[in-house]
Amino acid sequence: MKKKRSFRHLNYYDRDRMEALLLAGHTKVSIAIILKVDKSTVSREIAKRRRKNGYYEATTAHHKAQVKRLESKYQGMKIEKYPTLRNFIIEELKQHRSPDEIAGRMKREGVVPRVNTNAIYKWLYSIWGQPYCRYLCTRRYHPRKQKKTLEKRVMIPNRVSIHQRFLGATHHTRYRHFEGDTIVAPKKAKNTESIAILVERKTNFIVGMRIPSLSPTHMVHAVREMHAHVTMHSLTLDNGIENRYHETFGIPSFFCDPHSPWQKPHVEGNIGLLRRWCFPKGTDFASIHEEELQECITFLNHKYRKSLGYQSAYEVAYAHGILKQKTTTMVAFQGKI
Repeated sequence: MKKKRSFRHLNYYDRDRMEALLLAGHTKVSIAIILKVDKSTVSREIAKRRRKNGYYEATTAHHKAQVKRLESKYQGMKIEKYPTLRNFIIEELKQHRSPDEIAGRMKREGVVPRVNTNAIYKWLYSIWGQPYCRYLCTRRYHPRKQKKTLEKRVMIPNRVSIHQRFLGATHHTRYRHFEGDTIVAPKKAKNTESIAILVERKTNFIVGMRIPSLSPTHMVHAVREMHAHVTMHSLTLDNGIENRYHETFGIPSFFCDPHSPWQKPHVEGNIGLLRRWCFPKGTDFASIHEEELQECITFLNHKYRKSLGYQSAYEVAYAHGILKQKTTTMVAFQGKI
């Protein structure tokens, strides 16, 4: 049940009646009873909004109230009134930190004054912060709705359902379980180059490499190469043709239901980040070198994540033994497919 408000703002009609009642000689208490407001409301109204000559006039009082209300709050005021905080946020945005990263890191480090993520977005969408929206990964002033696309059904031999992933297992609460997917070239591109991506579920640590095509043989080689750098207990995959030879991966593999990409949300979300930051839709992967891909993956692995307590995926992955060797970037894969 919605709670009834215990107060109301005076409007022009109330102020006009108040002026008439004052001229008629009524006391403040009687005016409050007639207007059905508290007597302190009438007292403050007369004291704050009367003219310089001491008389109360409804038109002047209403104008003063409107001006005060318009100037009381404005979008982005929480940041604009603190120049030091404003400059700090701008510098972090220029370092490609998202508003969520900035707010979370300020809270973690005890920065005072600080604001939350919503306050930063409100400031960015205001006239004060719009010039800095270009530093966001989306480069948009407002979020854009995503369209859902359905994947084609592909039969996988000896396919094991995702619903059997943790049956009888003892490691389901541990790390090292990865989700896999591919980023394909646009339809208008004449080449077939793609990117194979694997993401650890709990840390969001990303590994990936270019593959010449979606051939199952190329996917097998890519998974084995990536497995040489990280420790994997199991894989969750979709029903793409590239996963036909999953039994030769050397890792237990489980498959999502048809047309159910939400069953592997971590890899889908991180592919979205790769597209926003580095490879927008329509990118021809034939022109992307392996070093450029690894630099982008390293950049995302070193971003502070809210789900990790504003630590980077690299820090958490190394702490839990997912990385087989400590490197600031994933070593370039030797040999070509």
